Amino acid sequence: MAADTVSTDAFEAHRPLLTGVAYRMLGRYADAEDVVQEAWLRWSAADRAEVREPRAFLVRITTRLAIDRLRQAQTRRESYVGPWLPEPVVTDFGPTVPDTAERALLADSVSLAVLVVLESLSPLERAVFVLREAFGFPFAEIATTLERSESAVRQLAGRARRHVEERRPRYDVDPAERRDITERFLAAAGGGDLKELLALLAPDVRLVGDSGGKAKAPRRVVEGADKVGRFLAATGGGGGMYDITVIEVNGAPAVLFRADGKLDNVLQLEIADGRVQQIHIIRNPDKLGGVAAGGPTL
Repeated sequence: MAADTVSTDAFEAHRPLLTGVAYRMLGRYADAEDVVQEAWLRWSAADRAEVREPRAFLVRITTRLAIDRLRQAQTRRESYVGPWLPEPVVTDFGPTVPDTAERALLADSVSLAVLVVLESLSPLERAVFVLREAFGFPFAEIATTLERSESAVRQLAGRARRHVEERRPRYDVDPAERRDITERFLAAAGGGDLKELLALLAPDVRLVGDSGGKAKAPRRVVEGADKVGRFLAATGGGGGMYDITVIEVNGAPAVLFRADGKLDNVLQLEIADGRVQQIHIIRNPDKLGGVAAGGPTL
């Protein structure tokens, strides 16, 4: 077998892992793809006779590239118009990840709520958290990847974990209950039924709309059942003007709204204690292309 073919096969075998690491660190699939492509270029140019463990080598390159890009992105986010949400991705962990605690862990690590919390970590903390909590890398390997001591990495991991646990909302809910509440929510919002909406919304519910200034959406987070309910009743939640489908996005069901065949927005409800706790609406067209085409998939 030609050396180039072996090189390509080795890289492609690890591409899903590299993409998963980069996406969780950056929150944008397009950025993750750019990082993985750059990792491929560096892999192609490397003296692979010196590479003992391709997986470790590729994760190290990808992580360092993602840290560099994350530092650049933080500057761009400061000028972002309105609230920022991650780019949604279709999630399908495939037959290699059974419906077990491992699947739940992967789904949680890519959830919109967790990715938003990760935005508040430093680039190094985020790298350590993703590698350790999402993919289970040993501290010694993470230390090599980041060129830090193992004790320093353990400190970063502890600080990042505490930060995330303090701020991560808990939305464990039975799938049947989630489906029922989602259907009732869509019916109430589409019909402008304020009374039913208020019955479904938690008192401190938050509505986060991400438009990037390129579509109509609240420029600030809307908080409180009355304000959120009146906003949804007034806008009609789309009413009859949209074709609606439900798919799994970032590890949980999401509603896709299409008008004239074009994806207009992605909506995801966070539900707990029988009420809607948070509403994410992504309308920035720059973030909808992948889901509109049926991917990207993690």
